[in-house]
Amino acid sequence: MFQEALNYPRNSDSAVKTIVIGGLLLVLSFLFVPVFAVLGYVVRSLRGVLAGVEEPPAFDDWGDLLTDGAKAFAIGLAYSLVPAVIAVVAVVATGATLGVTGPGRGAGLAVGLVALVAALLVVVVAVLAAYVIPAAVVAWVRADSLGAAFSPAELRVYAFSRTYATGWLVAVGISLLGSIAVGALNAVLIGALLAPFVTFYANVAGAHAIGSAVREMPAVEDGTEAPVSRPAA
Repeated sequence: MFQEALNYPRNSDSAVKTIVIGGLLLVLSFLFVPVFAVLGYVVRSLRGVLAGVEEPPAFDDWGDLLTDGAKAFAIGLAYSLVPAVIAVVAVVATGATLGVTGPGRGAGLAVGLVALVAALLVVVVAVLAAYVIPAAVVAWVRADSLGAAFSPAELRVYAFSRTYATGWLVAVGISLLGSIAVGALNAVLIGALLAPFVTFYANVAGAHAIGSAVREMPAVEDGTEAPVSRPAA
């Protein structure tokens, strides 16, 4: 799965052109709209892999691309708000603890303990969100309904699947490799220019890892029948 995912972005005669376009869009990500285009392309890649297509798609039909990207962004934002809210509550709780205990040696210990617990909670929830977001996107793509991205019944099929978990871990591994490569490139001025292209490549490869894992999921896992893939408009 790992090797196939790494090779996926190159499985096309127009691979160089596609990677160049994706990297340039990330360079222009400060304009925000190009981010939707990149996310839309990742979604289109995921949709193709789920359908059994092993050749990455082209950058065309930009309206659909931007629409899919906006939907994927909305899904990610919605789930990302959970750890953000917990972080805000943690700050408030830390302040309240300080207000109750007042200054002193015991106050510092209490505030430190509350802050540590809050920080650990935020990290755990953030990791869970990172795990659920791809599953939510898969649920949306397969059901062709945004509601499926927030349906506990749909998400349970993927989130509790060992097959999905394996694909997610492979995608994370590819992302980490991409981050290491980007870090190395950033150490060299000319190399830093290649960082957006490496990031785009890693994202597309990660989409293949998750898509192929979901495609290989057994019809019934953990007692729940996997949703039947339906074509998305």
